[in-house]
Amino acid sequence: MTVVRWTEQAVQDLQAIREFIERDSPRYGRLVAERLFDATSRIEGFPGSGRMVPELGREDVRELIVGDYRIVYRLEADLAVLLTLYRSSMLFPYRLFDE
Repeated sequence: MTVVRWTEQAVQDLQAIREFIERDSPRYGRLVAERLFDATSRIEGFPGSGRMVPELGREDVRELIVGDYRIVYRLEADLAVLLTLYRSSMLFPYRLFDE
């Protein structure tokens, strides 16, 4: 079983997504946030099931596509680190991967 760890960035992203949607519909904002949060549980049992992020082409950086959102995570042994969640219509956040 892989441990999923949320970075501060990923937590902030999820909160921002929820708050943005809640401006128009509090109920839908909560539902979208729950759907995104629940989707990350798939990583625990199947960490390699996400596709490689096309913009990076790295085996260790994967993503889940959930509706209009991308959940990007990095694999480290028995750990999956959630890096960011964002709407797929937005530009890829390369700044998170500057090394």
